[in-house]
Amino acid sequence: MIGATTALVASVLMHVLWNLIARHQPGAAWPLWWALLAHLVVLAPWGLYALWQADVWSYSFLGLVIVSASANALYFFGLWKAYRHAPVAMVYPLVRSSPVLIALWWLLLTGESPSLTGWLGIVISVAGLAILAGGKAGQGERIAIPWAFTAMVSTSIYSISDKLATGSLPGFAEIIGFVSVGYSAAFITLTLALRHQTGRWTPPQRIPLSIMMVGGLCVGLAYALVIHTMRFLPSAEVVAYSNTGIVLATLASIYVFGERQRSGWRMMGAAIICIGLLLIAL
Repeated sequence: MIGATTALVASVLMHVLWNLIARHQPGAAWPLWWALLAHLVVLAPWGLYALWQADVWSYSFLGLVIVSASANALYFFGLWKAYRHAPVAMVYPLVRSSPVLIALWWLLLTGESPSLTGWLGIVISVAGLAILAGGKAGQGERIAIPWAFTAMVSTSIYSISDKLATGSLPGFAEIIGFVSVGYSAAFITLTLALRHQTGRWTPPQRIPLSIMMVGGLCVGLAYALVIHTMRFLPSAEVVAYSNTGIVLATLASIYVFGERQRSGWRMMGAAIICIGLLLIAL
């Protein structure tokens, strides 16, 4: 369990670091595109080679790879569409409201269910996320909500398929390879969206190489550590715990970057998420 806790803490910290960095990059730079590219150049060859060499390939495992890759592609597309109409502060908490769906899918597939306290913690943490994303919605936000919901459903789907795949993945290198397949599909999807929006195959603006490399390492390793943690904990609980990153990012945006719009409302949402996470831990 110590290994799972360490992996989850490291994942949350890397996820927060990257989101704070990406949030302060120019929109025209498409920072996530560069981060995925850095992952595919630096980490993917090692992971994909290990996955190819592993004795894991079967029709069922191939099906899980296809489901995860397709859900990842749909997730990034929904996220891209939502961010065209609404800010990160609204979209991302909605997208992260997937633990209840994950728990329901897992219950339907396996008959296993979280405890009553676990269910209560998941529901309360999702309510906190909804508060973080709440407020008066304008026309753009109303357009963004269906795409954010699409990304949320996609998160629940690839979380389940990733959980089912963990038993077949012998080591961390193979997990990196599994993640890289999904990120390859996501990168192709983002590239096609970029081409459609700008007429270019690469973003109009680059981000610094150092930021690109930090993004590639954080994006790739953070989710690989989440999948690793799913070996020890239910996937709904892992995703709920990983939402701690949203709390940390909210506090950093208020107290480090001085983004104090609706700070009281956002602090209340963060506190409710913490209560939910405490119930899950119990």
